Amino acid sequence: MRARLMVVVVLIDLVAAAISGAVIIHKARSATEVETAASLAVVEPLVAETLQALQDAPLPGLFRTLALRFQGLRHVRVTLLDAANQPAGTGPRHEGRRRAPGWFAALIAPPAQRHEVPLVLRGVRIGTALVTAEPSDEIDEVWGYALALGLTGLSLSLAMLAILYVAFGRILSPLAQLAAGLTRLEQQDYGARVDRPDTRELAVIAARFNRLAEALGAARAANLRLHRRLLTAEEDERRRTALELHDEFGPCLFALEANSSSIARIATTLDEPARGRLTQRTDDIAAIVKRVQTINRALLNRLRPAGLGQVPLARCLELLVREAARHHPEIAVEGRFAPLKDGYGDLVDLTVYRCVQEGLTNALRHAGAERVSVAVAEEADGSVRLAVEDDGAGLGPDRGDDRTGGRGLAGMRERVEALGGRLALVPRMPGTALRIVLPAGPETPEEASP
Repeated sequence: MRARLMVVVVLIDLVAAAISGAVIIHKARSATEVETAASLAVVEPLVAETLQALQDAPLPGLFRTLALRFQGLRHVRVTLLDAANQPAGTGPRHEGRRRAPGWFAALIAPPAQRHEVPLVLRGVRIGTALVTAEPSDEIDEVWGYALALGLTGLSLSLAMLAILYVAFGRILSPLAQLAAGLTRLEQQDYGARVDRPDTRELAVIAARFNRLAEALGAARAANLRLHRRLLTAEEDERRRTALELHDEFGPCLFALEANSSSIARIATTLDEPARGRLTQRTDDIAAIVKRVQTINRALLNRLRPAGLGQVPLARCLELLVREAARHHPEIAVEGRFAPLKDGYGDLVDLTVYRCVQEGLTNALRHAGAERVSVAVAEEADGSVRLAVEDDGAGLGPDRGDDRTGGRGLAGMRERVEALGGRLALVPRMPGTALRIVLPAGPETPEEASP
């Protein structure tokens, strides 16, 4: 904007300079015509006066006297011819000391004028005075004035442009701050604020921007609180469901298994073929109970990871990585867990565990990788940083897995952003890296409540 304003000012200066130049040329042309006409009008009386005063002088002396008197004339050139039309003397010539350029002289010079004044002495024509308009003196004077005026105007224009450049920079600097603030808002940094400028109109824009940023920050904070409450409610429901499965469903399965064993022992006292058929049925019941118990344990682990909250977080993550490696022996799965606290709060621990679990699942199932690594560490500011990296096929528009926008990634992103964290999928050569940063802070009362 400053550059465009400067261009407008320069264009205005150029138009003003063109108009001023046109006025100067018009006035100079008129003045030159007047001066030239006046000089032409002076020649004839001067010749008559000189001839009247020098009637008895010899002709060579007369011609020399006329030439000397013509030396004081400006804007004309006089050539003296004798009776045989031979040059007898010449007035001043100014071409050698012309200062104005040719194009300027061509703009100002009036039409060429030439006048013959007969030289008559005692009734006899002794020669002719050829008078030619010569406005170079006047043109040189006008050129000097125009050059001085132009240099003065150029200096003033340059000084004005420099002042306007600085002034526009100070006036428009709030717009640059506003653009930087909008960029921060686009990056979800709702703490962006701009200073109040001195310009009233820009001050109104800055005030409204600050109110908008404040409103967006408040809405963002409210959304984060709502997401945390939803996560807390979801985990509470998972915890209660897992508790019911463990306390209610587990004992029932154990009772079924015990009754099946009891029936099998009773069947041994019966005769064939009833004993064989009953033993077969009890074996089927025992197999079904074991299958349901396996499913129940898997459900319990999915609803609430075993040991999370009772044993250190790093130990739970090690068990998770070890279990993944056991189920995929063809892939090298390794975990690196820097010294971590025993826990960072229920929501943070659960989010770290779920993100590692989902990242491992996606990498093992969809990446086609030969090596998968998991790293979790605590940063100097107390935040928790985790990364799941693989050397597989990487991201691509034709890959239809969770890593490029499925429900698994969406769920992780919702969890991470609800805690005020950041999630990013970063392409590698080869493979992909899932990187998450979670701010680890104390739990709020609503999060810590059962």
